[in-house]
Amino acid sequence: LNTRVEQFFRAPSGSLAFCFDRSENSLYLLNEQSRNIWITPENYQEVAVVFDQAFLARHGLDPQRLEGLFMVPLGSGQNALFGSWLSATLTRLGQADCPVQGQALAEQLLEDCLFILDNASQRLQGVALGRRDEERAIMRRVSEWAADCPEETLNLVELADVAGVSLRQLQQAFKAFTGMPPAQWLRLRRLNGARRDLLRDGRATVAEVAMRWSFWHLGRFSESYRQLFKEFPSETLRRGRG
Repeated sequence: LNTRVEQFFRAPSGSLAFCFDRSENSLYLLNEQSRNIWITPENYQEVAVVFDQAFLARHGLDPQRLEGLFMVPLGSGQNALFGSWLSATLTRLGQADCPVQGQALAEQLLEDCLFILDNASQRLQGVALGRRDEERAIMRRVSEWAADCPEETLNLVELADVAGVSLRQLQQAFKAFTGMPPAQWLRLRRLNGARRDLLRDGRATVAEVAMRWSFWHLGRFSESYRQLFKEFPSETLRRGRG
C-alpha cells in the first residue's frame, strides 16, 4: 500500500474479508457493510483474504453471526506468525495449477482464519467490547461522511459534529482505530484531495488547488506535500497536464 495515502476498501456483496495489519499485528474483519477509508501510515503492510458468498454458504458460515467484531482491531499472539504465513500461502494459492489444490488451500485458509479470529475475539471483554462498539460507530459515521463528501473539508470541531460526539470521544476513537489524532487525519485527507485535483485539473495553479483545500501558506503546503508524496505539487501538476 502507498505510504500515508488515502485508501478505500469494501468487501464484495455477501463476502467476508480477513485483513491482517502486519504493522500492528491486528486482525480486522470486514463485510459488505464495512466502509473502510483510512490513510496508511509509513511502512504500512497489510495482507488480506476474501471469502465469497458461495464459499461461505458451502461451509455454513453466516457473516451475520459475527456482528460486533467487524472493523474492530483484534489482537492475538498468533497474528504476526499467521500474517507472514498467509502472505506466502496466498501467493502459492494464486499460482496453483490444480483446482483441487487451490480448493484445499482455500478451506485451510478459512479454518486458520477462524482460529485466529476466535483467539483474538476472546480477548475482548464486556466493557472493552462495548467501548469498541461505540468507537466503531463513530468511525463508521466519519467514513460515511468521507465517502459521501470527498470534496468537502471540515475542521476538527465540525468533524466531531458529523460524528455526533464530543471532541474527546472523537479523539479516543481515532486513537483506537487509526493510531493518529483526527486533526492529522483531516490534514492528510486534504493533502490527498489536493493531489487528486492536481492530477485531474490541468488548468488550475498550485496556489488555487492549495487554497481550495484550505492550505493558506503555499510554502508549508509544498513542503508537507513533498514529505508525503516524495514530489512537489508542481511536479504532480506537470504530470497531470501531460
